[in-house]
Amino acid sequence: MQNWIPDIHAAQGPKYLAIAQALARDIEAGILSAGERLLPQRALAEALGVDLTTVTRAYGEAQRIGLIEGNGRRGSFVRARAARSPALGESDPGDVGMNAPPDAFGGTLKAAFLASAEALLTSEFTPAPFQYQRVGGSPAVRQVGAALLAQRSIPCEEDTVLVLAGGQNALHAIFSAELRPGDRLAVCPFAYPGLISLARRFGIGLHAVASDEQGMLPEALDAACASTPIRAVYLVPTNDNPTTSTMTVERRKAMAAMVEKHGLLLIEDDAYGLLPEQPLPPITSFAPDHGWHIASVSKILTPGLRVAWLRAPDVAKAWRLAADMHETAIMAPPLNAAVVADWVRSGVFQRLAGEVREEARQRQALARKCLPHGSFQSREEGYHLWIPLPEGADPRHIADALRQHGLSAIASDAFAVERSATIPALRVSIGGSISRERLQRGLLLLAALIGPEATRKISLV
Repeated sequence: MQNWIPDIHAAQGPKYLAIAQALARDIEAGILSAGERLLPQRALAEALGVDLTTVTRAYGEAQRIGLIEGNGRRGSFVRARAARSPALGESDPGDVGMNAPPDAFGGTLKAAFLASAEALLTSEFTPAPFQYQRVGGSPAVRQVGAALLAQRSIPCEEDTVLVLAGGQNALHAIFSAELRPGDRLAVCPFAYPGLISLARRFGIGLHAVASDEQGMLPEALDAACASTPIRAVYLVPTNDNPTTSTMTVERRKAMAAMVEKHGLLLIEDDAYGLLPEQPLPPITSFAPDHGWHIASVSKILTPGLRVAWLRAPDVAKAWRLAADMHETAIMAPPLNAAVVADWVRSGVFQRLAGEVREEARQRQALARKCLPHGSFQSREEGYHLWIPLPEGADPRHIADALRQHGLSAIASDAFAVERSATIPALRVSIGGSISRERLQRGLLLLAALIGPEATRKISLV
């Protein structure tokens, strides 16, 4: 018998989840091996000083996601893993320039995927999700998306919600179906590069609108619409990429009022909206007749799951857009979409999002420890920093230096809508595959590069 007793005293959140997460980490680390018998539930409860129900829930959760298995009176055992396939090549960390959630946040993501996929593929009642899906996505997955968005006060139903292959696929479909060459799109001075690229491709003019620490200013949008024929507005109301600005409820209502006043098409990219413990109401909830709301999985859990829900203002617009989506991506990966829907129904999605949130908070604390006070902007549950640089600093030079140490940093001109108005700044990602140890080393280097002697230090890198 393995006398495994995890240390959960410093853990935040429910104790039963802390036990399940510790179990996942120790199995991944090899501390617990396949076939090892765990302590009886009552014995572990006594050792941890928690009630029996807590351990029963922890073992139940671990069994549900495929970490352990019960064997009647004999107890609970670590479940055997499937044999590993031979490696095809060297490990690839992926595109380190992209902003991604930390991928070692709780140890349960892979186990949760395997458990849900196994259940979906072995079900006697539903066919395996391997076939072409209906235009717009599987009705079951659309229903889950509609319910999720309705919980956030967005009026929607199954027929106005589409399943797409990620947020970028959703943006492409909106541009193709709703905008025309020469249309003007209002954006913040710094915007997501994928949006800037789409605007160039479709011949859409970007109109930079003044912003503050909460994002776009309603009065500035009002003035822009009075002087320029603005067709639509693009907003990231929570943890904006790259500036991390987040709108209050009052700002969201004011932006919705401007959208309705000028009859704008509202493109709400809510990529980070579900990260906060108490998510704020989307702008679309205050202007439902104008809102195209995108809720994607990539920034909440992992970019490997190319799944997003897109809510359209009405059925006709939804299905017009679905036709474009079908032409470009055919469909979201059916197995991925089915797994994500299963997670939302069972509560696993919310639990995994909580694990990402907790890891992000740990990394934000590390950033506050390593970087000078007041030197960056961020959100407590986010995993990127916006760092205005001192005069004379070279953002690209600093980014190159940090990249050599595994820290993703992108110069501000990559996000600038108008290059002439660019200020020296960096978006630094503290998520992805980088470990906390390497992250700390990179942040300490960054602290040196933006310090009082930055110009001299940069020249020595």
